[in-house]
Amino acid sequence: MQKRRKQSRLHEVWHQLKKNKVAVVALFILVLLILVAIFAPFLAPHPYEKQNSKLANAGPSREHPLGNDRLGRDILSRLIYGTRQSMQMGIVSVAIAAVIGILIGSVAGYYGGWVDNLSMRLLDIYQAIPMFLLSVSLAAILGPSLRNAIIALGIGTVPGYARIMRASVLTVREKEYIEAAKAINASDFRIIWKYIIPNAIGPLIVQITMGVGACILAGSALSFIGLGVQPPIPEWGAMISDARRVMREHPTHALYPGLCVMISVLACNLLGDGLRDALDPRLKN
Repeated sequence: MQKRRKQSRLHEVWHQLKKNKVAVVALFILVLLILVAIFAPFLAPHPYEKQNSKLANAGPSREHPLGNDRLGRDILSRLIYGTRQSMQMGIVSVAIAAVIGILIGSVAGYYGGWVDNLSMRLLDIYQAIPMFLLSVSLAAILGPSLRNAIIALGIGTVPGYARIMRASVLTVREKEYIEAAKAINASDFRIIWKYIIPNAIGPLIVQITMGVGACILAGSALSFIGLGVQPPIPEWGAMISDARRVMREHPTHALYPGLCVMISVLACNLLGDGLRDALDPRLKN
């Protein structure tokens, strides 16, 4: 019965989401980017690190549709491989932040009292430091690499997820089914895991979707300043940084990765808006 209820809920959300054509297009773009990231070795026409000094800063051609960068590397291939790095930073860092935030928010919201007060005051101190500044500091301490950039972004964005989860738990913990679970002496862990989190995670889904876009943008910024993905591995932010040297003569070298960042972030935001509308019970009719 519970499984059928979950399936009907998912079907209802999908039915509402399909009505928003912009959100559907955004979802298609994100799925396409994920597929490009997964199958990058098969889609890229050339190895991303292959250099040819004779083709340095060459324009578009049949063999190189988007031209070559200052080292003669194929820009299209590097954009395709860069999708893998950028999507990793966006998705994995949000996954880390969401898991930690869900745990903190669920415990704080469920128990309340001094546990809630202590958790929220610590998060207040946490949020006193700007997210990007904290991520830059952590990435500088851990050392520049893709893994460390993901960890830095994940740790830096925890408070937002924890606060949203806590607020949602506060509305769920007074429901009748929670009282019924307590009446049959269900353990706190079982109540939180089986009843609190599944019923309180709805508002967090929207934040997670938009958070992927925010982390893609922040991860590109880390790579731009040299604290993210390191050469010769391509990443959109690193490609923009590398293109600064020839930006006046060849502006498209920075334009292409910049458009990739813009499209991916915009798709995440538009999908988040669509999910917010689909999950809002006031908009069912």
